[in-house]
Amino acid sequence: MLMDTDFKDSLINAQSVEEFMDLINQKEAAQKAKEEEKEEAQKEFTGTYRLLAVTACPTGIAHTYMSAEALEEKVKQMGITIIVETDGSGGTKNAPIAKEIEECEAIIVAADKNVEMARFDGKPVIQVKVADGINKAEELINEALSGNAPIYHTDHASTTVESESDESVGRQIYKHLMNGVSHMLPFVIGGGILIALAFLFDDYTIDPSNFGKNTPLAAFFKTAGDTAFGFMLPILAGYISMSISDRPGLAVGFVGGALASQGNSGFLGALVAGVAAGYLMKGLRKLFDYLPDAFEGLKPVLLYPFFGLLLMALLMTFIINPPVAAINTALTNALNSMGGSSKIILGMLLGGMMTVDMGGPINKAAYVFGTASIASGNYDIMAAVMISGMVPPLAIALATFFFKNRFTEKEQQTTLTNIIMELSFITEGSIPFAASDPLHILPACVVGSIVGMFGLALLKKPLK
Repeated sequence: MLMDTDFKDSLINAQSVEEFMDLINQKEAAQKAKEEEKEEAQKEFTGTYRLLAVTACPTGIAHTYMSAEALEEKVKQMGITIIVETDGSGGTKNAPIAKEIEECEAIIVAADKNVEMARFDGKPVIQVKVADGINKAEELINEALSGNAPIYHTDHASTTVESESDESVGRQIYKHLMNGVSHMLPFVIGGGILIALAFLFDDYTIDPSNFGKNTPLAAFFKTAGDTAFGFMLPILAGYISMSISDRPGLAVGFVGGALASQGNSGFLGALVAGVAAGYLMKGLRKLFDYLPDAFEGLKPVLLYPFFGLLLMALLMTFIINPPVAAINTALTNALNSMGGSSKIILGMLLGGMMTVDMGGPINKAAYVFGTASIASGNYDIMAAVMISGMVPPLAIALATFFFKNRFTEKEQQTTLTNIIMELSFITEGSIPFAASDPLHILPACVVGSIVGMFGLALLKKPLK
């Protein structure tokens, strides 16, 4: 809703809380009616869509919908019909049916995680980063309709999502990892907030060694948060594995993640387990293809789970866990033994990484490192990551509010949007500004994140 400049202006100019809430309710009602009208129009549409598109980002919050909106707006200007599927945090929406896929001329997949691709077998498909859907919409559309788009082919007779594409190995691994991270995020965010509430409502003086569970209310929040955190590693490994080898890899990855947790190899062990489980199951699937057709029904219910889990347990117990657990223990000890100055330096580095590409691979690497630190019981690192991710949209909001003469009227209207994005830990609100003037915006945001780190260090108070 906040992408609508007129709506943002009306919120800013609201004279009372009641008027503010009424504006939101009216907008929600209008948006719901518009979506229903769009769905009805699609149902009644008897022609063919020239283009199909799929947009997806690891978190499924910002880039997914920004990319979809950019493509829809551009094709409208060009007089081309398109249907865009969004694979966001709320699930898949606007998915095309088989007839629409068959009749379209080409397909654009702008995604930073794996999406269901087997349905596009034999069609011209362009696979790009989700950011390209935002920044290169017209270029992608022209390329898709040029007749030069590569024909997509699945690598297995089943519904596997793997493809014979020109993507580099690094890019493919990144997408697999982000698939695990995106499914893990709700457990991290929800569990983290519950644990924070436990500390907020607890009384440290009752029993410092049991801080977080001294009162019944705090104990409730802490138990719920810890339970959510307990699913973090199995979910991460399971969905990395599923991204690589489709559904047969899910159970094997889950067990690998659980064994990583029990074997003290932690977040790093779960990452390795997910990748190992995925390629293990991919190998088993190819091996079992040589079995007679009579065994086809036994594969998903017996052969894949039994041999997959058995081999995964052996890999984790004797090959992966011992060295990775040693590395994880050394890393945890190093973080716990860091003095204040060392943590500030590390925080500055992570702050720069969170800001430099605003939601890209470097940003996600810093976030994953912060999450790994949480899994090891070190919360300072994630605090640095959170602060740094909130600085860019806040800086943009303050700049557009206090220095209006430096920005266009359209840019000034993003103030409220960026404040809300800052409070929601969504760095992507700064992307339009960084894209238009990267030499000035990016260094300023990086420096701002580093300054935010110093503020965090000054505000932090020891518990003892």
